[in-house]
Order: sequence, then C-alpha cells, then structure tokens
Amino acid sequence: MTPEILPHRFIVIEGPIGVGKTTLAAKLASTLSAELILEHADENPFLERFYRNPRAGALPAQLHFLFQRAQQLAALKQHDLFAPLRVADYLIDKDRLFARTTLDEEEYRLYDRVHAQLAIEAPKPDLVIYLQAPVDVLLARIARRGIQHEQFIDRGYLERLNDAYARFFHEYDSAPLLIVNAATIDPVNTEEDYEELLAAIRRLRRGRLYYNPMRHAAL
Repeated sequence: MTPEILPHRFIVIEGPIGVGKTTLAAKLASTLSAELILEHADENPFLERFYRNPRAGALPAQLHFLFQRAQQLAALKQHDLFAPLRVADYLIDKDRLFARTTLDEEEYRLYDRVHAQLAIEAPKPDLVIYLQAPVDVLLARIARRGIQHEQFIDRGYLERLNDAYARFFHEYDSAPLLIVNAATIDPVNTEEDYEELLAAIRRLRRGRLYYNPMRHAAL
C-alpha cells in the first residue's frame, strides 16, 4: 500500500481495553511509515495482580504506567525538533482517567502528588482517534485474543471505564477528535473498513468528527 500523506504529525489512538487501539495504531504507523509509540502494558508487572484483585493492585499498576509514560514522552519531547510522523496508542491525559476509576481517595491523593512532581511535558497530538464499543463487544474481543491475565477483567470495571472514557472525551477539546464507532467496523482485518477510516482521518483538520459507518463488519 502506498503511504498516505496526511497533515498530522502526531496521531494518538485511544479507547478502553479490547477496543483494538494498539493493533490499529500499528497498522496506521505501517501505512504512514510513522514511528510507533506503544504503552507496553505487557511490561507492567502489577497488571495481572490488578486484574485479579483490583483493590490490591491498582496503585502499583497505576504508578508503573505513570513512570513509564512520563519517561517515554519526555524522550519524545527532547527530540521534537527532528520529530518524524508518530502514531501512539495512548494519550497521557487518560492516566488520570484510569487513576480516578481505579484508586480510592487516599491512593488518588498520593498518585496526584507523584504526578505533580513529575511535571510531565508531553508533546501535543494534532489528532486524537477515540475508539468506542459497548462492553459486550470489548469482552468478546478480550476473550478472543486470549491474553491470560486479561481473562480476569471484571465486567463492572469495563463498564466504569467505558463511562469514564465517554465523559472524558465529551469534554475533550485539546486537539481535533475523531470519534469512531469501533463496534461496527474491523479496520485491522477488513481493508475496505480501513480505507474508509483513513479517508475520515484525512478529512479531519479541526474540531470533532463522529464516524459511525452504517455498513456492519464482523467483530
């Protein structure tokens, strides 16, 4: 496939676990010959503990992600002058979203103090793609991909997370925002879906666009 020429230099793909943001980010980066930036959830040693017992594992899992993302984004910031096109599968702003969803009040105050001390200066995306899907779709995709520790994910947790994402992006105005109904398309495995999504990405220069294709694809 011939690489697309887009006006965007830093594209972020976001959404709840199971929605397909990492696989889409990888495909988009390949198409655009872009640098791929991943959050590497599999490197978080506390994540399985969190999924098995959210109360016991939430704070260390959250802090590990915070330090990991802060270090990664600081390195990007230092090289902004020579930045290539980049595609990332996370938005640093969502770190507080997860913290609010998973931590109790005392834990969140500790997290907030640590976050403030890090003074993270992340490069600003010029396009954010928010993938939405109902909880039943997320659970089906999580089950299908078969990552062992993800099978402990609680439905109630996914419901709270989905609601938190919806509230967050309802208010979000820091960058152009493409909101995608990811339940009805499969842009990773269906080329027609992918080309249509690329066309929507190409069109969006400012504001927000709701992308809700009527043609349904298999999950």
